[in-house]
Amino acid sequence: MNYKVPRGTQDILPGQSEKWQKVEEIIRQLCQVYRYQEIRTPIFEQTELFQRSVGDTTDIVQKEMYTFKDRGDRSLTLRPEGTAAVVRSYVEHKMFGQPDQPVKLSYIGPMFRYERQQAGRYRQFVQFGVEAIGSKDPAIDAEVIALAMDVYETAGLKNLKLVINSLGDADVRAAHRDALIKHFEPHIGDFCSDCQNRLEKNPLRILDCKVDRENPLMATAPALTDYLNEESAAYFEAVKKYLDVLGITYVVDPNLVRGLDYYNHTTFEIMSTATDLGAITTLCGGGRYNGLVEQIGGPESPGIGFAMSIERLLLALEAEGRSLDTDNALDMYIVAMDDQAKLKAVELASSFRAKGISTELDYASRKVKAQMKSADRLGAKWVIVLGESELEEQAANVKNMELGSQEKVPFHDLVNYLTKHKVK
Repeated sequence: MNYKVPRGTQDILPGQSEKWQKVEEIIRQLCQVYRYQEIRTPIFEQTELFQRSVGDTTDIVQKEMYTFKDRGDRSLTLRPEGTAAVVRSYVEHKMFGQPDQPVKLSYIGPMFRYERQQAGRYRQFVQFGVEAIGSKDPAIDAEVIALAMDVYETAGLKNLKLVINSLGDADVRAAHRDALIKHFEPHIGDFCSDCQNRLEKNPLRILDCKVDRENPLMATAPALTDYLNEESAAYFEAVKKYLDVLGITYVVDPNLVRGLDYYNHTTFEIMSTATDLGAITTLCGGGRYNGLVEQIGGPESPGIGFAMSIERLLLALEAEGRSLDTDNALDMYIVAMDDQAKLKAVELASSFRAKGISTELDYASRKVKAQMKSADRLGAKWVIVLGESELEEQAANVKNMELGSQEKVPFHDLVNYLTKHKVK
């Protein structure tokens, strides 16, 4: 049987995995600077958690979740997004009782959605996200956005566009909901079946429909920002002022609603404006979710967060023609001429590696010429050749492959020599 990777998934091979590692390194360094501590939650959760938090009218819950029954007849779902699980953990472990709020958490790991595969969209994808739970200060909204922008800019992206909006509080959402129903109801028969089902349950989701996005009624739909009450408008203005202070450029888009039901107040997306990226331009999305902690069983704990696809970040870098500074250089290649030399090569390799000097040697019993070619292909900085004379003299010629120079160094001093010259 010819086995292949499951549809909608991918193998990250050597040569690509180094790019992932570099992105993850950038993420972890910035999370440390911003003080977002890592949390690791299970890959599957109770299905009801996502139904209650993400929303039973969303595409994720209705069409995209990988749900199964375990042997105890319990319904479990592979996590389609990260926020619900983090909030569940926040409640379960009573993090709301910690003296310092908000609790600032980060995560990175695989998510699962049954979607049609295309560039930047997989059924198993890796998502990085942060959640700041326990504060309704607009300054934390700006900080979360700033962290997301920092990740992309540190990775090297230039063609970025930040779009923000406010969904208002519960009263604003209710007033806007009534206006949307009144707007769409006379012509709802012209829309897709999903939109027809959403009309009464959650008409805001109609604005996020990909099928009917060109319908003229979309362009004339009531804007949520027109219904903001005094408190919601003031909050949104404060967020914008903090973004201004941070020097972060943004565009206000009244039609930005995001795809998850738990959002309110601030919502945002970071997009790529690179011309070669293709149809999928949204790199990151997030927003505020006051009320979600209470919905999952905790006390009042306002929160805000974002999630970004690592796959899309890498695609955006490729579209801009930018490369990550990945360090996979080989320091030393040891060429062994015979079995006795091979014993010494293994011994030396161990001592080199113990000092952080990356080392490779031949395991295919190749001739010296073939081993030298291998060292060249691997880009080794240094090469030593071990044979009978080297073993007798207890010394080896260390060849600098870049300069073409070489220097005889006793075996007992090789580690010191290489350590001294490694950074040069």
